[in-house]
Amino acid sequence: MTFTALKDKRERGFLDGQFVIAMPGMQDGNFARSVVYICAHSPAGAMGFIINRAQTVSFTEILLHLKLVEQPDAIMLPRAARDFPILNGGPVETGRGFVLHSDDYSSESSIPVSDDISLTATLDVVRAICDGRGPRRATMLLGYAGWGPGQLESQIGANGWLNCPASEALIFDRALDNKYERALALMGVRPEMLSMEAGHA
Repeated sequence: MTFTALKDKRERGFLDGQFVIAMPGMQDGNFARSVVYICAHSPAGAMGFIINRAQTVSFTEILLHLKLVEQPDAIMLPRAARDFPILNGGPVETGRGFVLHSDDYSSESSIPVSDDISLTATLDVVRAICDGRGPRRATMLLGYAGWGPGQLESQIGANGWLNCPASEALIFDRALDNKYERALALMGVRPEMLSMEAGHA
C-alpha cells in the first residue's frame, strides 16, 4: 500500500492501529528488530512506520533543507522543538517526511489513523511545531514501510512478525534502545523466548 492509497482508504483491516514486531529470524535488514506501527491495512496492502530506528538527520537540518530557515544560527525554536525526534520510518520514499501526532492538532491534510493519532505529511505541521503551535505529542519519520496485497499477512503466517494492539505511549517514547523489548513486553514476551521458538510456528 502507498501513502496515496492511505488517503483514499475506505476499509479497515484487522492490523489497523496494531504493532507488528519483527521476529528474531527476520532476514530483511530493513526490518530486523523493528517495531512497526500499522496506519492502514486493507485488501490493497498495508502501510506503517518503524518507530524504533533513529535517523541521522536533525530537525534543524530538515528545516534548512525545506528552506524554512536560511541559516542555523537564525533558528529560534521553542524548547519542545529543539530536540524534536526524527526517525527512519521505513525503506519506501525515504526522502519524504511524515509526522505522526496526537489528535489535538489537525489541518486540511491531516489523516486520522486511530481515535487518538493522526498523520500529516505537509509543511503546515512542521511550521506549527517551529512556532510552538504543534501537537502535544509527535514524531517525524522519513520514509515508510509498505506491503502489497496479502504480503504482510503472509509474512505473519510464516512467523516473520508478531502483532499486538499499539501503545500510544510507546509510539511517541523517545527512548529507542529498548523499545523493541518493551513492545514485546506488551504481549508478555521476552526476546529470548522468541529465539528458542523461532521457526517452530
